[in-house]
Amino acid sequence: MNDLKLYDPFEKMQFTDTNCFLCGTDITSEQRAPVFAEWLQHTYNLKDKELLLLDKSVSTFGQLTIPCCDHCHTQHLLPLENEIEQASAKGLEGLQQLPPQRLFQWIGKMYYGTLITEMIRETNPLIMPEYAITEDPKMLGKIRSFFSVLQSLRVPMVFSDFLPCSLFILSVDPTEDELPFEYQDELTTMCFSIKIGSVAIICTLLDNEIIKKALGKLYKLTEGKQLHPIQLAEFKARVFYAAYIFAVVPEYFVRQVKPEDKQLILDTLIDDVTNEIFNPWDMTAYAHMLEEMLKPWGIREDTILENPKQPISFLLSEENTFIPMLHYKKPA
Repeated sequence: MNDLKLYDPFEKMQFTDTNCFLCGTDITSEQRAPVFAEWLQHTYNLKDKELLLLDKSVSTFGQLTIPCCDHCHTQHLLPLENEIEQASAKGLEGLQQLPPQRLFQWIGKMYYGTLITEMIRETNPLIMPEYAITEDPKMLGKIRSFFSVLQSLRVPMVFSDFLPCSLFILSVDPTEDELPFEYQDELTTMCFSIKIGSVAIICTLLDNEIIKKALGKLYKLTEGKQLHPIQLAEFKARVFYAAYIFAVVPEYFVRQVKPEDKQLILDTLIDDVTNEIFNPWDMTAYAHMLEEMLKPWGIREDTILENPKQPISFLLSEENTFIPMLHYKKPA
């Protein structure tokens, strides 16, 4: 018989090293799971690579682990990681063929794992984070909603006519691609990107595919195309900025459970009557985001906004057609 009861750590703020992050059961401090799977660390030599946390402390991919009971680790996390590993070995096609819900769970686990590390650290009175998540009621509400759908990892769950995120899967041209692995997240806007080999996955969590619909024309233009790394950087800037101006938080509701049910069915509601879905687009704010993504090429805001009404684009021509690009040549 399936356990259909959801775990809510937010009710008692139960974020400790001795409670499983996924089901809440009591564990020892030694029972932990890697946030970034061992296969990922091994394939891309990540174990000793540094990660900057919200409190400005430095960790490594190998050190970043979360409290996890043996059951959740072996029955839920490892099977998911095995699926992703096998799919990623087949490149773009393999990852595109995965059920979107599995990719959501995989990215969600890494995002939440990074986040939960921050929240556990905040319970230490000697640590003074620059941005304390546990002191922000709005952010806690978002995370609580997100965790309710992330539990589809543990509890059999069907999302009724929605996916709790937007997923973009892009192919990167290898000609000038020097990074076999790249990772970026923005905890407050719940935006996440990961590049493994020649495939980049960008995800905005907790938006019910609204951002994917908003950027649908652009995403369609990239189908069957290989992006130059600078084009990928621009695509990420557009997604990350869309997440920044996304202004609503979906609510999720579990349908009444009957004794014979073997899974939960979730419905969703977004208050788009009293709230705008997106805050107004600000060209300067977008230029800041794009400048950040274009740092490896040294492209600054004044270049990006040389034409204030039409920021620089490496993806789209003035006629809004895709620009094929094998090489990027810096202006003299």
